[in-house]
Amino acid sequence: MHADLPQFDMPADEQVDLAAESFRMLADPTRIKVLWALLQGESSVACLAELAGAAPTAVSQHLAKLRLAGLVTGRREGTFVYYSAANDHVRSLLSQALFHADHVDRDIPADSVAQHAHRPLPAGGTR
Repeated sequence: MHADLPQFDMPADEQVDLAAESFRMLADPTRIKVLWALLQGESSVACLAELAGAAPTAVSQHLAKLRLAGLVTGRREGTFVYYSAANDHVRSLLSQALFHADHVDRDIPADSVAQHAHRPLPAGGTR
């Protein structure tokens, strides 16, 4: 049936698996808060913990998982590590997720440009 559709295409299994892993990493409110903060500039674990309302040890564990998934990077300066979002793909992914959440939560039509509860990210927030 679908094979008869012109231009029909399915992603490769490996691509699907990697995308699913990225979504799994975003399936936690603390990780979303941490990534949102990192999209606005690099930060330390202590600062991220305060912003996310979580213990520094928990945030550190979340950051380790996000780093392994390729969503954040770390830069060591002496004994401190400063984290940042890996790239603009992370910005797009998280922005779209929050945009979708606004529309689902507030029953806003998908094509509406209504005001959103979250603020847009400042341009150039990542390296």
